[in-house]
Amino acid sequence: MTFAPRTWVVGEVVQAATMNQEIRDQFASMFDAWTSFTPSWTSTGTNPVLGNGALAGRYMKIGRTVHVIITLTWGSTTTPGTGSYVFSLPFQGAAAIPGVLGITCNTTGTVNYIEGSAPLANGATTTGNMWLANPSIIGDWNAWAAAAPTLAAGDVVRAYGTYQAAS
Repeated sequence: MTFAPRTWVVGEVVQAATMNQEIRDQFASMFDAWTSFTPSWTSTGTNPVLGNGALAGRYMKIGRTVHVIITLTWGSTTTPGTGSYVFSLPFQGAAAIPGVLGITCNTTGTVNYIEGSAPLANGATTTGNMWLANPSIIGDWNAWAAAAPTLAAGDVVRAYGTYQAAS
C-alpha cells in the first residue's frame, strides 16, 4: 500500500481520516499477508518448459524494499531447455546495484542440498545468472543451467531475498 508521504502544512488541522491514511494504514500494510505473483522462468538459450511442475512467487513490498521468494517444483514432464536460467521479479530493481537473491536446491537424488546466489543487475526486472555451488568441487560455482544439477520430479528450487525496487 505504500505511496508518497504527504507534506504537512504548519497550522493544519489534522482530520482522523488523514491520520488513518497517512499513519495507521501505512503501518498496518507492513503486517499484511504477502502478495502472490507468477514469475516467468526463462533461459539464455531454449526456454525450459514447466510441464506438470509448479512455479510460484510471493513478495512483500514496504516502500522500495522488496522481500521475495520464488519456488520451482520440478515435475515429471518438466523439460530443462538449454542455457542459464532466469526468474522474473515482481518489481524492477533500482538503478544502483539492487541486491543479491539466495538460491537453494533440494533434490531427491544423490545431492540433497545445494545453495547459491542470483545477483540482480542495475534496473533488472529479472534475476541475473543463478550461481550454484558445485557439490563435487569445493569453491567451484557454476551458472545454473540444464546440465547441472540434474533435477527430477519433486526436486525444489527456491530463490529468495531482499532487494531495492526502482520505485
